[in-house]
Amino acid sequence: MALNISAWSIRKPIPPLVFFIVLIVLGAVSMKTLPITQMPNIDIPIVTITVTQTGAAPSELETQVTKNVENAAAGVVGVKHITSSISDGVSVTTVEFQLETPADRAVNDVRSAMANIRSELPQSIEEPSIQRVDVEGMAIVTYAALIPSWTAEQLSWFVDDVIAGALQGVRGVAQVKRAGGVDREIRVSLLPDRLMALGITAPDVNEQLRASNVDLTGGRGEVGSREQTIRMLAGAETVEELANRTIVLPGGRKTRLKEIATVTDGAAEARSFARLDGKPVVTFGIYRAKGFSDVAVAEAVTTKLQELTKEHPELSVSEIDSTVRYTKTDYRATMQTLTEGAILAVVVVLIFLRDFRATAISVLAIPLSILPTFWAMDILGFSLNAVSLLAITLVTGILVDDAIVEIENIVRHMRMGKSAYRASLQAADEIGLRPVHS
Repeated sequence: MALNISAWSIRKPIPPLVFFIVLIVLGAVSMKTLPITQMPNIDIPIVTITVTQTGAAPSELETQVTKNVENAAAGVVGVKHITSSISDGVSVTTVEFQLETPADRAVNDVRSAMANIRSELPQSIEEPSIQRVDVEGMAIVTYAALIPSWTAEQLSWFVDDVIAGALQGVRGVAQVKRAGGVDREIRVSLLPDRLMALGITAPDVNEQLRASNVDLTGGRGEVGSREQTIRMLAGAETVEELANRTIVLPGGRKTRLKEIATVTDGAAEARSFARLDGKPVVTFGIYRAKGFSDVAVAEAVTTKLQELTKEHPELSVSEIDSTVRYTKTDYRATMQTLTEGAILAVVVVLIFLRDFRATAISVLAIPLSILPTFWAMDILGFSLNAVSLLAITLVTGILVDDAIVEIENIVRHMRMGKSAYRASLQAADEIGLRPVHS
């Protein structure tokens, strides 16, 4: 039995009409909820392996750590590229997998490979850090924060603690990354003459501080009928507490850290800087989470920053860079192009066919075909981006061409003396889809 979709739709128009009405409603709703982004969400499986060895030179790390890590990673299934960067005490190896490789499997495979070679690596290194890299491009919006009466240290900590903390709670924000300013640093400046007099070296002091200034788990214990976690809290909460930390000297003697060093709460050496209109500022970039709209996230962040500036009147936040403006422009331009193309197609049909009924069919056919596309995109997890909008524009042109050909063929049959019903059946059979056999 052969089923011709076009002929069946002409003979029984009610089911197709109801079906397309439902699709139009779903498409209209999906169009408003689809995320608007600059580029598609591409999940590229990339894994980084970070190995830290305090005090090790780059050449030493290369031979003892990086080469072993690269050889182990090269044996993992699906690896495409391996790159490494080495600095003083830190080796970072980036492993890029084939696009079809599941990201979770890539992380587990790399972790297993590192566990197999752990005995070949120096015992003095810290445990390798294996992390998945979520590639979402650059920051969608970058702001500059300025409080004239504050120092760079105060402003940096305010951005890290207050602004970043508030923006991290905004739905769709994946990361708030600061640029410029300085990091907080508790500096212990040892006094060489006191060290020599007491017979202790700087590495000895470092090892004792590293071992004692730490919070560790102590297992579990039963209190009554409940089981509670036991923790050993040895980390200093204040600078004064750290300065009073006991240091064991050779021969069983003891002293205070403040007797052999100066402990200060200050700022680390500045590694980057930011200026706006010649004034030093602290900038921070907003990175959106995967699957969210650039436009929606940027608007939510703007609203949150307005609330922060009201709570802190001395705070001045300026937008210095944004990709959202270009994303909005592309979206509006594409929608305008679709509208113009639809109007021109209707005008062309009206001029050349001089038939108002055929023109009305063209007016209905274009939105009937475009709107359900947004519903399908929503189901598949697509976004309105440069690639998908370009594809919609191109397919709309093909749709207009097909509609004109279909209408022209129907009109041709009608001018041969056939009724509109018979002309539609025969013209649709000549151009429509091939019959489906069941």
